[in-house]
Amino acid sequence: MLNRRAIVKAIINGGALVGVGALMPRLAMAWNKSAFAAQSQVFAVKLLLGGVPVVSDQVIVKAPAIAADGAMVPVTVKTSLDNVESISLFVEANLHPLVAQFIIPNGTEPSVSTRIRMRESSSITAVVKAGGQLMSASQETKVTNGGCEG
Repeated sequence: MLNRRAIVKAIINGGALVGVGALMPRLAMAWNKSAFAAQSQVFAVKLLLGGVPVVSDQVIVKAPAIAADGAMVPVTVKTSLDNVESISLFVEANLHPLVAQFIIPNGTEPSVSTRIRMRESSSITAVVKAGGQLMSASQETKVTNGGCEG
């Protein structure tokens, strides 16, 4: 049963969300189209981050060894590196390997969790940009069915 207080609260909350949405399109559109369109992981990394990452044990990628559904593969990336600027995820076998980039604000814990799409069994690579350096780690994941097309 709706009362006046619930209706007013819903209107205020809805207005706040609309206001935030009006401010966010610029942030959402500030992505590197060329890197996301690249068809090679090496080229996507160079376009997005401008260099070649070095494998580091300070970057940890957690993903299932076997994913029953390639459309929703859970991935977590954590790092102990200081001054983390971004965390990017790549799936080598995807048509477009760059699947996500997270900008990490200063003072934020450098850890992300998401679900990604995988076309087929592949290596998932996380590249962390920290202090102007690129560090990476990879995890092999086998997709048993339901991979995405892109």
